[in-house]
Amino acid sequence: MTRLPAIPIVDVPDAGMARVVEAAAAACTAGQPVTLAVVLETEGSTYARAGTLVLFGEHTHVGWLSGGCLEPEIERMARECATSGRIGWMEIDTRDDSALFSGNAVGCRGCQRLLLLPLSALPGVAAVLQGWLRGEGPMRLDVDAGGGVRIGCAAVAVDQRLPSDCCGFDAPQGLWSLRWTPPPRALMLGAGPEVAALWPTLRGLGWQVRVADPRATWRARSPVEVEPLAASTALANASAVPDVVLVMHHNFELDLQALEALAPCPVPFIGLLGPTRRRDDLFSLLPDAARHALQPRLHAPVGLDLGGRGPDAIALSIAAQLQSWRHDVLSPA
Repeated sequence: MTRLPAIPIVDVPDAGMARVVEAAAAACTAGQPVTLAVVLETEGSTYARAGTLVLFGEHTHVGWLSGGCLEPEIERMARECATSGRIGWMEIDTRDDSALFSGNAVGCRGCQRLLLLPLSALPGVAAVLQGWLRGEGPMRLDVDAGGGVRIGCAAVAVDQRLPSDCCGFDAPQGLWSLRWTPPPRALMLGAGPEVAALWPTLRGLGWQVRVADPRATWRARSPVEVEPLAASTALANASAVPDVVLVMHHNFELDLQALEALAPCPVPFIGLLGPTRRRDDLFSLLPDAARHALQPRLHAPVGLDLGGRGPDAIALSIAAQLQSWRHDVLSPA
């Protein structure tokens, strides 16, 4: 695309878009005509913020731009873009009093400006999306009002000009630039009962999640895919250092081995399941160097004190702590 003067890039620190990007990459790989709706900018109170992604296709709808009230019209236009290979633009403005009682009855006092990007018209875009999912770097999208599109991650990029409907709203210098940080990565060491609730919760929040357990009986019980690996091997096989490792074998010896393997590994957040006394017993068997390496990063017992008992309550408490920690990392005070 033609390079226009530099403008501020909208950084999107929220990694909750991973499921949308996964679905988009799969659809592009399969040759399915799909459109990616991108929130370019917002004003006032809106359900979604700049950088939110939603995927629309003939039998595909992943993500949300509202509580459901706006999606039918967006989906109709998105399908037209997928069929024609044209870029579409939408401005959804509900700041006027009349919008409170219109057919959509949104009730939000805000404005969203959307790009409707037909992914099937961008050969090679699947490789960009897959690279972002693998954590190879941030993904950046530059688009101008005349249909110029550049989307890239690390060394892979797609750059071309598409047919475009008339953009009915102004952009700074006719260009938008958005950049998404890679999705956070969690490794669960142990396929205990909490995994059944924690895995889908984290996935729904946009995390990339692996589970590893060397015990065949625990793997057989798990409702999610579990790699047959001990902690040291699971860490060595990671494509990138995880943001979070949860030690949750419900087995003292395996947890001890996991902590020993994690001590030299630069994982910023290590969560240990179980009470404080169990943590102290584990620490008493670790070398001094391992204890000192783990202490600043160890959260034990892991999870916020939300009340309740059992696997579902524990999973909720862990997910809440990880989401809060992730927000603090990306949005420091």
